Amino acid sequence: MEFQKLTRRQMLGVAGMAGLASLTGIAADASPLFAQKRPRIACLVTYWGATRSHADWIITKLLDGYWWQGAHTASRVDVVSVYIHQLEESGLGQKICKSKNIPIFQTVGEAVTLGGKELAVDGVVIVAEHGEYPTNLKGQWMLPRWWIYQQVVQVFEQSQRSVPVFNDKHLSISWDEAKWMFDKSRALNFPLTGGSSIPTYFRKPEIELEIDTPVKASIVVGDAADEGALFHCVDVLQAFVERRKGGETGVRSVQCIRGPETWKWTERNPWAARLLESVRTSFNLKPGHFQEISAPNVCIVEYNDGTKAAVYSGRDVTWTYAGEIEGRKDPTIVSMPGWPGPFSQYHASNSQPHWITEMMVTQQEPFNAERLLLSTGIVAYTMESNWENGRYSAIGRRIETPFMNMRYRSTRGAQFSKGERPPNTPYIRGFAE
Repeated sequence: MEFQKLTRRQMLGVAGMAGLASLTGIAADASPLFAQKRPRIACLVTYWGATRSHADWIITKLLDGYWWQGAHTASRVDVVSVYIHQLEESGLGQKICKSKNIPIFQTVGEAVTLGGKELAVDGVVIVAEHGEYPTNLKGQWMLPRWWIYQQVVQVFEQSQRSVPVFNDKHLSISWDEAKWMFDKSRALNFPLTGGSSIPTYFRKPEIELEIDTPVKASIVVGDAADEGALFHCVDVLQAFVERRKGGETGVRSVQCIRGPETWKWTERNPWAARLLESVRTSFNLKPGHFQEISAPNVCIVEYNDGTKAAVYSGRDVTWTYAGEIEGRKDPTIVSMPGWPGPFSQYHASNSQPHWITEMMVTQQEPFNAERLLLSTGIVAYTMESNWENGRYSAIGRRIETPFMNMRYRSTRGAQFSKGERPPNTPYIRGFAE
């Protein structure tokens, strides 16, 4: 806490509050005269060389503020250090850091210790989403998320202290690495969040499922052409289904079917066909619209409590959830329509930096980190499903996932953006273009 110089009248007020505290249990330091310290954040990124990079979308909001619930909100954190893995290719990040007097460190450890020997920041933001990295045979982009994270954890363990960590999108391409990352957050007792920005987009209609909604089956339709796009869809799915009656029970199995077999599976599963048709009609699309896409695929998820779900790669519906809910005649359909703002305002990241900031300020996870882990696992095994012993099959194998037996109950309220969207005006930098 930062101490402010007080007048005699203010001192008497503080003394009065102390007396009141002894009678009521209200903390004397609850006085607004004591300003809360702004969290100091280390940002660790792979690449920051383009305005379309996640690093630029996210970190500029932490620096300059973000658009939330119809208005601009000033930043409540201080970015005090940056690490860039592909530094030479990240000229934009270098220019921004220079204009803001933010040091760029050569290693992850130096960034979180500010060049010292102990942890010296109040929060860590990892954005390892872009850059020149290889893609493996299964189509997984081999971004060094775990590599960065484990170096942060090493500093936590050496310092015997930890701070909140945000990890953009999924934790890793590997379930074992992702589970290690989650387990470390629990063992070292630090809040962990991340995932897709889409669940916090503007919605149409502006609704959230109530806790304990009796969801029987769900689908999400959106761009799921590759691993990164699929994760957005899966995280949207998890954001809805975790609110079902009884809470999350974990994932029993995952399967991926690609090509024309997608529609044969749909015909055999009327629940999925009904929900897909409800999405088509809600957008007034012509019959057979989704069947016309060039590379169809469906990710099939079975939950331990019998709940069914599927993610379809589709077009012209942005990201749309449809759920069959017990006792309701028609499916519940919620869309996250288009980008939440113009590109000039870095549309793809406004509400997410709000929740990053909330975690850094309150030291509380904005949603259960188990959701992030399950979304990561579903995507990892979807990419695995079509491959076995080095051979590809369009009809992917059904992979049982008893290790994804995670139970929790969502406690969060609505977290999506509402109100007016950001204006289409140029984003003002701290330097000349």
